[in-house]
Amino acid sequence: MILSDRDIIREQKKGGIVIKPFKREHVQPASVDLHLDRHFLVFDTTHNFVIDPKAPAEGLMKPVEITKNEPFILHPGEFALGLIAEETGVSDSFVGRLEGKSSLGRLGLIIHTTAGYLDPGNSLHLTLELFNAGRLPIKLHYGMSIGQIAFEPLSSPCERPYGSKGLNSKYYGDKKPMASKMYLNFKKKGGK
Repeated sequence: MILSDRDIIREQKKGGIVIKPFKREHVQPASVDLHLDRHFLVFDTTHNFVIDPKAPAEGLMKPVEITKNEPFILHPGEFALGLIAEETGVSDSFVGRLEGKSSLGRLGLIIHTTAGYLDPGNSLHLTLELFNAGRLPIKLHYGMSIGQIAFEPLSSPCERPYGSKGLNSKYYGDKKPMASKMYLNFKKKGGK
């Protein structure tokens, strides 16, 4: 069951849902509009020629920061990590599902390729996996409405929220876009 606007507002007041800053005018019938921050990561193709998921991603991506007057240009077929401006979180009783805006999808913009899920217990600035599926470059402006998040209650509060010991929660509480930490999945327990 997806929360309605009135339930989103109620849970935000109770602390079951965190959106900072929270503005009532961003609440839609069953979601909340989220906005683009200024921080991005792009692949450094000058110094890298292959991605190895088993290797740390240091040096694989480089940061880009935009201003209010200078947009980020996403060219056709390009991929970049971006960031949601609002801190968004849920208690151990909810999940969040990030979705794109229809108007941007009609321009060819995909805002997440796989990871549109906000785990119970996490509160962070969600990372966007931006991809331009169109044939023309797209200007992405700081502060523009970039996506929307819907919330669903769990059947019961989870026993181990995201960030709990032993869960391998690699992106807990992120404040900036982070390159992949997939290589940690290949490490053996106990450092072996």
